[in-house]
Amino acid sequence: MHRLTACVLVSALVAAPAWAQPTAKKPAATAAKPQTAPPAKAVSGKTVIEPADVTCASPLGVGIKTQRSFCDVPIGRTSGDGILITLPPHKGTLVLTFDLHNRQTYSEEQAKTGRAYARLTATVGVMTLDNTLVTRAVVQNEFRFEADLFDRIGGGAGPSGMKAVAPTGLESIRVQLPEKVNEVCVLGERLTVRRVDADETFSAPGRPIALISNVMVEYTPQPARKAPAKKPPAPIKKK
Repeated sequence: MHRLTACVLVSALVAAPAWAQPTAKKPAATAAKPQTAPPAKAVSGKTVIEPADVTCASPLGVGIKTQRSFCDVPIGRTSGDGILITLPPHKGTLVLTFDLHNRQTYSEEQAKTGRAYARLTATVGVMTLDNTLVTRAVVQNEFRFEADLFDRIGGGAGPSGMKAVAPTGLESIRVQLPEKVNEVCVLGERLTVRRVDADETFSAPGRPIALISNVMVEYTPQPARKAPAKKPPAPIKKK
């Protein structure tokens, strides 16, 4: 390991004749909340795959199509600057997986006029909390039109109700971690952007340069510790 220095029922309204009188007024339909599967129960000796425990300091929001939660990956120098992932107690090697995306600000006007082109390359690091680099990951893609976005994020202030910032590109990352590692963080290193009129590189701490989603862990739970046997009470001595 090296040292890292630059350490996510639409009701059908049928028009009724004017003379028809409804017997009861139906309540307005509401959007169904996304259903999330409960985490798998950890059984000793069996492999478990479940969502990871992620502490995201800067969540971007939930995707409209995928219903995934997207989290900003900022550039930083220490593990405290990144996204914290707490790992469950595991026997042997644990596998951490997540999807890495570029972070694109979408402009409909630029897309229509052909000025939205961008080639984005984001580099992030997975590191332990003592700032030891486990691995680097890179996501690269080209953006031209809205169809190039991976998803759109709700909760924006615009007329469409979507945020301008959206995930684009997709790189599936798989990291093997030893039994002794209980926490890791994901931290941005560098972003390079090639546009029609200029090239830019970003490496200043604090700037969000990528997004992660679908963070999962695959592991074998540690065996449950047996409770110590109770000692029988000492015999009462007769006087």
